[in-house]
Amino acid sequence: MTTVEETSGAIAKTRAKRGPRLRAPRGDMWWRHLVGILALIFAGFPVVYVVSAAFNADSTIQGASLIPRKVTTANFSQLFAKGDQLQNTSEASNYGHWYLNTLFVAGATAILSVLLGAMAAYAFSRFRFRGRRFGMVALLLIQMFPQLLAVVAIYLIVLNVGNLFPVIGINTLTGLILVNLGGAMGVQTWLMKGFFDTIPRELDESARVDGATPSQIFWGVVLPLAAPVLVVIGLLSFMGVVNEFVIASVLLQTTDKFTLPLGLRQYIDQQYSNHWGPFAAGVLLAAVPVIVLFMALQKFIVHGLTGGAVKG
Repeated sequence: MTTVEETSGAIAKTRAKRGPRLRAPRGDMWWRHLVGILALIFAGFPVVYVVSAAFNADSTIQGASLIPRKVTTANFSQLFAKGDQLQNTSEASNYGHWYLNTLFVAGATAILSVLLGAMAAYAFSRFRFRGRRFGMVALLLIQMFPQLLAVVAIYLIVLNVGNLFPVIGINTLTGLILVNLGGAMGVQTWLMKGFFDTIPRELDESARVDGATPSQIFWGVVLPLAAPVLVVIGLLSFMGVVNEFVIASVLLQTTDKFTLPLGLRQYIDQQYSNHWGPFAAGVLLAAVPVIVLFMALQKFIVHGLTGGAVKG
């Protein structure tokens, strides 16, 4: 008798001892399907409504419907139209500038938050120094207070700093990037620290024996192994900046510096006279980068979110 046959026989005997697996009757599973369908409808209804409004010829809320009465792509063309092509306004649409500003701010914030958060998390995970525990607790406690509470303080700080360094002052994209970095470092550092703790320290010791410095260990050993959590942190930072409105509305003052949330507000405010159709079309286009990133990086997302919860 071969080894494969012996193994198969042992598995069969083990299954026979355990007995047949108990399965719940199919009649008892109906409520799970019902809950799933209701959750899907609840989550998908706003998306379907926005898509319908984007292709609806009627740009008013009263004329909006779940199924557009007349399908058109004019709402998308109005986003990039010149002043004389827009209805009820003589000003040109700056949607292209808003889109580029958002990509710049979100991309820079995501990259810098990943790098700075990874350095801080590596220090908390691998080094032992005075004030380490206090620093970690302080980061966690600070994150309990929403950034909205510090809007006035943030405005005054950026205003005064801008008098000395205009490049990071009021109405600058670099100033908005720095503020976004400060508001997201705490949770990201904690999440990456928990993931770094799951990476065996023996790898660090082996690299150290080979003559690697701490910086070489960080960049060449730890950081590549932490790719899943880095992707998740970058994606969360990118999404947060794309959706952020309050802080951007306080720091940015001119139209050419607006991000997408601020710029699209113009379509439902006084400047473009309640153009809900172009507003919905702009929202759909704004979702494209996030969807592309999710589709391209989805294999890292689950591992990155659950890896830091194993040990921390």
